[in-house]
Amino acid sequence: MITIIAAIGQNNELGKGNDLIWHLPADLKRFKKVTSGHHIIMGRNTFDSIGKPLPNRTTIIITRNKAYNQEGCLVANSIEEAIELAKDDPHIYIIGGAQIYQQALATNLIDQLDITYVHESFDADVYFPVIDMNVWEEVSREDFNADQKNKYDFSFVSYKRR
Repeated sequence: MITIIAAIGQNNELGKGNDLIWHLPADLKRFKKVTSGHHIIMGRNTFDSIGKPLPNRTTIIITRNKAYNQEGCLVANSIEEAIELAKDDPHIYIIGGAQIYQQALATNLIDQLDITYVHESFDADVYFPVIDMNVWEEVSREDFNADQKNKYDFSFVSYKRR
């Protein structure tokens, strides 16, 4: 199973200046829970914004730079190569950024989308690709209201390939 996991604003916003544009502890907690123990695939810019391998996960960084090396991480030069490196993991997660999401969706190798919708619009410079509802079917949704810890209303929505 290969899952794209992302948090996006109501206009598909992902981030700005190579950083997140909101702080949603419930989403971070869920992300940690579902990805722990698995391979996570990300682009080099996303890795740079995180700054280190995430604990209890195998980090695979995709870069066009054939000489790139990062201690504690695996490096691939394409989505396909990254997936091949993770092939023994029953659940692989693709965690960004925008270019990697676009490339992954173009491969038809993705089984599931795990999207956190943040119900607010934000100033952004990177966006998640539009989800083609002819390809994807919503299979679950949990809606949450803003609270003391989470500034925005949000929803966890899962899609499966039709």
